[in-house]
Amino acid sequence: LQLPDIYLVIGYYLRHRDEVDTYLVERKRQTDAIQQEAEQRFNPIGIRDRLLARQVRFLPLR
Repeated sequence: LQLPDIYLVIGYYLRHRDEVDTYLVERKRQTDAIQQEAEQRFNPIGIRDRLLARQVRFLPLR
């Protein structure tokens, strides 16, 4: 990553602030919807305990 690239991105943002902010808000909305759908399909409650139990079953004894 070069310094001119950073300045280019900052300049683009400053010239298109409303468009970028609208884009980011929409992406956040989409991300939240996908996250909610994933949590409904695959309940995350207790996943750590299930993964640890599975790990214990498949780890070789030392």
